[in-house]
Amino acid sequence: MSKRHEPNTIKIEESVKLALEEDIGIGDITGELIDPLQTQCAVLICREESILCGSKWFEASFKIIDPNANIFWNKEEGALIETNTEVATIEGNSKCMVASERTGLNFLQMMSGIAYKTYCYQKELKGSNTKLLDTRKTLPGLRYEQKYSVVIGGGQNHRMGLYDAALVKENHIASSGSIKKAVETLRNNEVKIIEVEVENLNELQEAIDSGADIAMLDNFKQTDLVAAAEIAVNKIKLEVSGNINSDHLSFIKELDIDYISSGDLTKNISATDYSLIFKPID
Repeated sequence: MSKRHEPNTIKIEESVKLALEEDIGIGDITGELIDPLQTQCAVLICREESILCGSKWFEASFKIIDPNANIFWNKEEGALIETNTEVATIEGNSKCMVASERTGLNFLQMMSGIAYKTYCYQKELKGSNTKLLDTRKTLPGLRYEQKYSVVIGGGQNHRMGLYDAALVKENHIASSGSIKKAVETLRNNEVKIIEVEVENLNELQEAIDSGADIAMLDNFKQTDLVAAAEIAVNKIKLEVSGNINSDHLSFIKELDIDYISSGDLTKNISATDYSLIFKPID
């Protein structure tokens, strides 16, 4: 994905339909209070600074139930939003809108929260060549949405799953016998880019000697990170991982590391505070 990537409409519809079914089930009991022919207008407000992300999911939440609903956006996907900004206006069937409201907000809050956290991390890395990556530490069933949000926030996707890149981790090494054997087997299987997770400087040297392309430095102390950066010059690319947070970024930035990967982007979500305010019926 790139920042200009158009989200997959099929994936959006699949995710939103599942979420609506989960919430509405056999019917909205309280929604029966509302005249089925009544139409209404509502305003979407963002209560804190954030990055707008998930607008297509928000739209789908309303349009799947009410195809005639109209949503008018005041901000574009990926825009930085100031506190208490009116982000959008919705017009549609009142009964449908109350049924769709929570699902639309859930997607928007989660995705904007991830995008904003990524944006804040990326600001800390400004001026460096280090690329910020996500991980596979995502909520089950929502990986596409979460990784899309990272891209909108200015980060990059590491790999979508086990199927699109090779990353030799601790348990792979234990099962294969050694880093060297694991890399040799993958090379024989014509895997082009091989990354190896290493836990110390000796394993880093083994990854270099085996011909791996990238070494993931897992939970390295700062002194070992400095040594690793010196060892790796013109030999292997480096990725720093493990308990990465904003406090670590300034130090890592100075080492000219190739990549930083952080599960914090998608695992520890702080949802953006959005409200949908229905305007009174005249």
